Amino acid sequence: RLLLLGTQGGPNFNAQRGESASALLLDDRIFLVDCGYGALGALVRANLNYRAVDHVFLTHLHDDHSADLVALLGHQWTGGRVTPTTVHGPAGTRRLVDAAIRYAQVNEQIRLVDESRSVRVAQMFRAREIPATNSPTSVLRDGDLTVRAVQNTHYPAATLRHVPHRSIALRFDARGRSIVFSGDTAYSSSLVELARGADVLVCEAMHVEATRRSFDERVAAGAYADNPEGIWQHIVDTHTPLDVAGRMAREAGVATLVLNHIIPGGWNPELDDDFYRREAAREFPGRIIVGRDGMLIEDMK
Repeated sequence: RLLLLGTQGGPNFNAQRGESASALLLDDRIFLVDCGYGALGALVRANLNYRAVDHVFLTHLHDDHSADLVALLGHQWTGGRVTPTTVHGPAGTRRLVDAAIRYAQVNEQIRLVDESRSVRVAQMFRAREIPATNSPTSVLRDGDLTVRAVQNTHYPAATLRHVPHRSIALRFDARGRSIVFSGDTAYSSSLVELARGADVLVCEAMHVEATRRSFDERVAAGAYADNPEGIWQHIVDTHTPLDVAGRMAREAGVATLVLNHIIPGGWNPELDDDFYRREAAREFPGRIIVGRDGMLIEDMK
């Protein structure tokens, strides 16, 4: 089963949508995919035990996909979890987990004394960096579950020449069902290959014109004061327009397209689900679901 925890695109959490986070549910196990701001609260609202999350997968390390990692890991320790949690992600994930551990050590120092605890934070959290490859690569086998990853196109070639950071898409296969997460990306033939024949493609989705209008309104209110047009260029060049989401779903031959990481999303509440669905349906004739926070998807076919 797939539970959408946060469906807002970009670092734009609001009253309607939290930042990117999803939970894959396999029996009593919870596999978290991205951990944007609001993920911990969304798990609690869904009556899921956040202490039971063994594996967290990060598609990339932008803050709207990782901001709640510190809260999740810290509260796992405070809540009494005693077995390690593994955080999987691209280059830089180890630094991120190390920083979360350092943050938690002040809390740890107090509680080790006044609560007589024995488990140390540094024992609890592990990082496993996933290679960013151009063809699907297996990154985890755990019981019935197989996870594969591939590099997508969220970071332009010019960026990749200057930083070690990468962005990935993920595919989860278990018991004859398959779910693919695009991560943030422009059109990606590698993602299409990864998603070939999958039951569900969870793909980010942006309406470009509506996003520009929303962006201009936010700039007028004081947002993005550092370099508005540089930020806009990143948004429009490295994310997935709705018709492109439909195109990738069609080319991959998936059964269901779930629109996620919605842009502009909650910033334009007048844009209803049919608005987003119509744009993606120009390219994809299959079932289209417009994601909402708290939505549980059980019918994969």
